[in-house]
Amino acid sequence: MAHDALKSLRPLHCMEIFGGTSAREEAISTPGLDGWIYSRPFESATDGGDVHYLSLCGGGVVTRLIVADVSGHGQGVAEVAGALRAIMRRNINSKSQTRLVQAMNRQFAKLAQLRLFATAVVATYLANNRTLSVCNAGHPRPIRYRAETRAWEVVTGAPSDGPGAANLPLGIDDDSPYDQFSVTLGQGDVLIFYTDALVEAHVEDGAMLGEEGLLEIARGLPIDDPAQIGPGLLSGVARHRGGDPADDDVTLLVLRHTGAGPRKLSVGEKLDVYAKVFGLKHV
Repeated sequence: MAHDALKSLRPLHCMEIFGGTSAREEAISTPGLDGWIYSRPFESATDGGDVHYLSLCGGGVVTRLIVADVSGHGQGVAEVAGALRAIMRRNINSKSQTRLVQAMNRQFAKLAQLRLFATAVVATYLANNRTLSVCNAGHPRPIRYRAETRAWEVVTGAPSDGPGAANLPLGIDDDSPYDQFSVTLGQGDVLIFYTDALVEAHVEDGAMLGEEGLLEIARGLPIDDPAQIGPGLLSGVARHRGGDPADDDVTLLVLRHTGAGPRKLSVGEKLDVYAKVFGLKHV
């Protein structure tokens, strides 16, 4: 992978939605976060079953991300990706992600005739108080590096104690409840979101790498630059596969917390935001 082009972070603009289902390798930034996104569809297809989106609200405070793994490929996934983008657009200025996750589940219920479901992780970062809220719908759990303790850990909340199954993949149960939990980020903390091709990579003895194997690779990585963390993690997983290519779509999102707060918008930027809010300019 060539990383020279990734040294310059591309800032996400207010009211922008970034991502999709196609191949991507790019460094980005939002208020408080520097990031690196890598996505490769299986067998170099134009589009895959993984969906990734990031958005930034009109005030530059709310950064939201979705990383999803949709069953299947082709037109059905393209329809799902378009629907998820529309849902993100409607909720782009909301600090709460509860309504968004419920809308995502309803959308997959509508697509039941296509036999589509998806695992997904949704996260919302508030730059004004440095908190990250996470909701996980049956998706591989993110991992986090705590700069204060210099340790990697799995990002997880308390298990649900409500009746029935919770946090199921989207499209399985219209009424499935979804838990949400929040973590406060310290400066220099790193978060990694990914799809299951990483933890399901088979090591030499045939066993899957798993969460602990992924954490072990992460512990040997430099943590100062998201554009180096991601490739290092992918290289480590590839070594455990014996150099064989991944047998599924691969998506990886690395975020490093800078601690910077929201920046003040210029008059021109405010006018641009208003135009997008009122539909005068495409988002």
